[in-house]
Amino acid sequence: MTDFNDIHQAQGPEAVKDAINAAAPVGETISEAVARLSALPALEYEKVRKAEAEKLGIDRVSVLDKEVENTRSPAQTQNGATEMFPIIEPHNEAVNGAALLDEIADTIRQFIVCDPETVTAASLWIAFTWLIDRVQVAPIAMITAPEMQCGKTQLLTLIGKLANRPLLASNISPAAIFRVIEAHNPTLLIDEADSFLRESEEARGIINSGHTRQSAHVIRVVGDDHEPKQFSTWGAKVICGIGKQAPTLMGRSVILELRRKLSHEKVERLRHADTRQFDILKSKLARFAGDAGAIIETLRPALPEALNDRAQDNWEPLLAIADHAGGHWPETTRSAALKISGKEQDEDNASAGVMLLFDIQDIFENEKSRQKISTEELLKKLHEMEDRPWPEWYRGQPITARQIARHLKPYGIAPKKLRFGYDTGRGYELDQFKDAFDRYLSGTTEQSNKNSDLSRNLYGTTGTNVPDENNTNALKNKQCSAVPDTAPDPEEIEERLAIQQFDGGMP
Repeated sequence: MTDFNDIHQAQGPEAVKDAINAAAPVGETISEAVARLSALPALEYEKVRKAEAEKLGIDRVSVLDKEVENTRSPAQTQNGATEMFPIIEPHNEAVNGAALLDEIADTIRQFIVCDPETVTAASLWIAFTWLIDRVQVAPIAMITAPEMQCGKTQLLTLIGKLANRPLLASNISPAAIFRVIEAHNPTLLIDEADSFLRESEEARGIINSGHTRQSAHVIRVVGDDHEPKQFSTWGAKVICGIGKQAPTLMGRSVILELRRKLSHEKVERLRHADTRQFDILKSKLARFAGDAGAIIETLRPALPEALNDRAQDNWEPLLAIADHAGGHWPETTRSAALKISGKEQDEDNASAGVMLLFDIQDIFENEKSRQKISTEELLKKLHEMEDRPWPEWYRGQPITARQIARHLKPYGIAPKKLRFGYDTGRGYELDQFKDAFDRYLSGTTEQSNKNSDLSRNLYGTTGTNVPDENNTNALKNKQCSAVPDTAPDPEEIEERLAIQQFDGGMP
């Protein structure tokens, strides 16, 4: 068979389609194919590498990877990569930090309806992307809103216009995350996160690993020889989606919460903006980072004591930038930090165990003289909390005594036999909880029962963020190194699924 007509007659039209799809461009040599592939963005190359290797008759994809990588460097850095990340020439004059941050804040207000603290945090986070090589913590910028049409993508796009080396992805595989960071060190802008990130534990783990410079690596085996290789996960990342992400991501984030604008709230359309406005700001950001980077790297800003340890970590690089910029920014930033990431946020990101501790603390504090409580009475009080998850803990059924005990066990708390009047029964004493209250509730006395929106979003039977109660993929997809000798406890499986539902996809 010498042409497509012969293939058509012998094998049919589908065989012709397969042959066309498998064919390399006419006359293209392997060297030309490698040059063509090396010009592709990293994410595009990741999609086609296997198919291209087959077309070229290369058995091992890793061989093609190495050739493409060698061709990219250094020529790709100077040519192809320049198209992805244009070189920004620093401003020709020294830049006042406070004035620059004011300009960025004004630009955000020009196009986005949001609270003042969100403007402050977003302005500083944009500046932080230009200083990513000077800091030790990389907080995620978590753009979130309760519903659609609140301006999330607008803010994401605006950040992309001002951030250093922005790379947008509306969906991204776990492998592509660390490969593109290793290859290009971009500011990674992840949109539509609510559509895929909650279901990808591996992707969340990779993103989480990039929170601190010291731990920002993953190790994967590559090539046919399965050679271990370390990949960097260090870099600035924006995650944009409806509702809350998994607690591990939220805890590593500075939250940029948006709301739907009212009819009288007017902003300009970002697509009509003069691009020179952003070019000038990026030029100033490049100059500011170059001039101030070495100083900001040495700063150890005073951190608000009201923030928990993780929140202090998140705000440390932003506060260092604010303190160096001066003007009103040190005070404005600390006020924004307390508003966005203060103690009232602890519970929003709390695990099921911590939330249970909050509610038990509330029960004891409502009756100051109470020193112990029976399991029966504790269950009754938890079941009466209509705006909490306990009355419908899983599949509409209230939390059980056994499930409570399982949640409290990691904190060293277990039910014991106590006397209640003339009777005895199992229950808990206040003294059993004191250490856990001190360690995990950060001394917070203000209870979370007021936060009904959280409970409705996470545990209600309707709403966009409620996981399908029949979705057990998170359990089915686990990789196990051994098979248990005994069948799993059905109640334990139910409990794990309940916690998965609680954590928005976390097992």
